[in-house]
Amino acid sequence: MYNLNFKQDRPIDLTGVGRLCIDLNADQINRPMEETSSFTKYVGGSPANIAIGISRLGLKAGFIGKVADDQMGRFIVNYLDKNKIDSSQVTVDNTGAVTGLAFTEIKSPEDCSILMYRDNVADLKLETTEVSEDYIKQSKAILISGTALAASPSREAVFLALDYARKHEVVVIFDIDYRPYSWKSAKETAVYYNLVAEKCDVIIGTREEFDMMEQFETDKQNDHQTAQKWFSHHAEIVVIKHGSQGSIAYTKDGQSYKGGIFKTKVLKTFGAGDSYASAFIYGLMNNWELPKAMEYGSASASIVISKHSCSEAMPTTDEINDFLNEKQIQKV
Repeated sequence: MYNLNFKQDRPIDLTGVGRLCIDLNADQINRPMEETSSFTKYVGGSPANIAIGISRLGLKAGFIGKVADDQMGRFIVNYLDKNKIDSSQVTVDNTGAVTGLAFTEIKSPEDCSILMYRDNVADLKLETTEVSEDYIKQSKAILISGTALAASPSREAVFLALDYARKHEVVVIFDIDYRPYSWKSAKETAVYYNLVAEKCDVIIGTREEFDMMEQFETDKQNDHQTAQKWFSHHAEIVVIKHGSQGSIAYTKDGQSYKGGIFKTKVLKTFGAGDSYASAFIYGLMNNWELPKAMEYGSASASIVISKHSCSEAMPTTDEINDFLNEKQIQKV
């Protein structure tokens, strides 16, 4: 059994830190971007999606981040407010930075890609002075997303938030969220990701993301070796995702659990990781056994990949429970 101490006297269940952007999802599917003529706008960014997912599941979410002083920035804040996410710690940039954009291409359920515009984006302008220690200590958990480490001053703001969380016994969850185009090199990424992961209680990522973090190791690591490395630091749970092959969760007490996937009609692949994380974290915060939390995460992911959006498709507990009643998990 894992050992996570979510302080029950705190008013905020989960505070997301990092990327707030806009997803523009192709309206015309089964064709390349060159032939796409229109898109639908949604709020995006991995930590934003996870916070929205947590809120849809009935928990209290907050967010520490930064938006551009433009129509897109206001759209993001309004959407957070509409979804009952506390936006009091979302600041507005005054340097002329813009809102990050992600155009999605849906050639087929198996062939999806994202075209990102991340130059001079507001979310990477978050300053250390805009990270409130008092706010963080009111949270049961904070979610750190790897993309917020890609540039200063956001990088330093994340490390400060992490220090505040450790100081006040806030559970720290690290969603690796590796986006190569945000970084100068994989080696630079690995250095900062490793520094953060050493201080986290829960680490969630794909096998490929962990491989990137372990590039300085002499030998290639297997899943068990990867988990053991982080257990020698602060981690209590390490979740390694293998796409269509499901996921494996390891706990510090030596247990491991393999999670399956659900058969569903897939529209696109993006959004699966965020929806899995939000429902999995929901399970952890309700002190569920890991197999149940993993099943809930897989069900949430299956719902989201069958729909056009990510944030807007984040399911409620009723939707996940109905899905679980209808589907049989596929063991892999």
